[in-house]
Amino acid sequence: MLMFRLIWIASIHTRDFLHRYMPTNIVLDRLRTRRGLKWGVPAMLLAIPYLVVANILTILIGRGAPGWFHLLVLLCIWNAFKFLVMGPVSVVLLVRARTAERRDRRLLSRSPVHMA
Repeated sequence: MLMFRLIWIASIHTRDFLHRYMPTNIVLDRLRTRRGLKWGVPAMLLAIPYLVVANILTILIGRGAPGWFHLLVLLCIWNAFKFLVMGPVSVVLLVRARTAERRDRRLLSRSPVHMA
C-alpha cells in the first residue's frame, strides 16, 4: 500500500511540474480559456514544426545519431498530437460557450428588472 501511495504522489507532482512549466501545456491552458478558444484551430498549425523536428530527428537516427533521440521524436509527436486534437476540441468548446452565453442573454432579457 505504501508503494502505491508513493507512486501516486510522485505522479501528482510530476503532472503538476509538467502542467506548470512545459511550454506546450502552458499554451494549451491558455487555449482552453474563453478568450483563447478562438485560437484553437490556428494553433493546430503549431503541430507542423513539431512534426518537422520529429522528421529531422528520425533522419538523424537513421544516420547513426544517439538512441535517446527516439525519446525526442516521441515527445515531438506527442506535442504535435496535442495541438492537432486541441483544434476540433476548441471548436466544440467555443460553440458550447457561445450557446450558453446566448441562452444567458436571452434569459436576462426576459427576466423582469430587479429593484436594488
